[in-house]
Amino acid sequence: MSLLLVFAVVLLVAVLLSALAHRTVLSTAVVFLAAGFLVGDGVFGLVHVDAASPVVSSLAELALFAVLFTDGMRVGWNDLRSAWRLPGRALGLGLPLTLLVTAVLARYVVGLDWVESLLVGAILAPTDPVFASALVGNDKVPGRLRHLLNVESGVNDGLALPFVVVLLAVVAHDAQLHVLEIGWELLLGIAIGIAVPWLAIRLERTRWFAVSEQYAPLNAVAIGLLVLALGKATHANLFLAAFAAGITVATIGHKERAAFEHFGELIAETLKLAALLVFGALLSPAFFGGIGWAGWVFALLALLVARPAALWLSFLRSGLGAREQLAAMWFGPKGFASVVYGLLVLASGVAAAEPIFALVALTIVLSIVLHSSTDIVVARSFVPELMPAWQQRLETRGRRLLQRRPVLPTTED
Repeated sequence: MSLLLVFAVVLLVAVLLSALAHRTVLSTAVVFLAAGFLVGDGVFGLVHVDAASPVVSSLAELALFAVLFTDGMRVGWNDLRSAWRLPGRALGLGLPLTLLVTAVLARYVVGLDWVESLLVGAILAPTDPVFASALVGNDKVPGRLRHLLNVESGVNDGLALPFVVVLLAVVAHDAQLHVLEIGWELLLGIAIGIAVPWLAIRLERTRWFAVSEQYAPLNAVAIGLLVLALGKATHANLFLAAFAAGITVATIGHKERAAFEHFGELIAETLKLAALLVFGALLSPAFFGGIGWAGWVFALLALLVARPAALWLSFLRSGLGAREQLAAMWFGPKGFASVVYGLLVLASGVAAAEPIFALVALTIVLSIVLHSSTDIVVARSFVPELMPAWQQRLETRGRRLLQRRPVLPTTED
């Protein structure tokens, strides 16, 4: 009950401050993360949560399912085919390079073994556009940059998931015993994610059924819940099922996609913020104090080196402008998928669970703070009217001075 009360209060505060957050470096994600940290056992002790608690795992699972479902709806096959060149570079080359560079850092900075390091790289490879909302949500920012960040972040959660599952099994020394079972769960998840929405949308289009405008947004909700229920009943991979279902709806159900889009994003955002509150409550001053200097160095390098280096190589000779490329290199925030993947490792009970979670959690916290507080700054570089008044006046005066400067005669004159 105390968790629900705290969430309701923080949600109300976040809603009341949302307009200010869109104009300044204030971030809704940081508000929930900080609130969770303060009400957790490490500070005021108003909310008692444990990583092994069913509430934590169930909330994280449901939130990631909703996020992947809405992410899939954002990137149907038609969208991918129409503008795949830049996202393809980021996903096909940038994602594996980010994973590998992060793994090298975990191996040589922190000292984890190679399999554990690769697992850390897989967990931290996905990105989340919600922590760069001022950039990706502004129509005046170049469209190809927004499309690149949206498509990349929408797809990379699902692409990283199989690596996380397999590497976690290897770390737990279960790879030889369960590799076929893991493969079956992944394939079954994809199959359910494709079959359920396809059948549901085909049924809707028969002459026996018709969906009213009032209930249209619930059509995709029903599809998502059915995919979730079938996935749980068959032990299929829920997250790949959610992602495949979202892509299927976006591909063949344009009307269903449009009806659900805004409603679905609100559902996913609410669940994501609740999970961030719980994630913050799992942290404490003792947690951060227990991370050695090597962990802090790793987290900073993972943000400042791994993705920027990977994206720089990926976009060589791509035709992407320098300012857009720098923005894409910086905005690889470690988002909600990384939170859940880290919790999966912590709940697995493997020997290296705690050090892996510590590295992941520290990197995510730094990412949320750094990326969500700089998105408005970067957006202003693309949209002059977003600049503060004093900065606009300086730029205007600078342009006037350049216009008034006399042109010196050349030697040829």
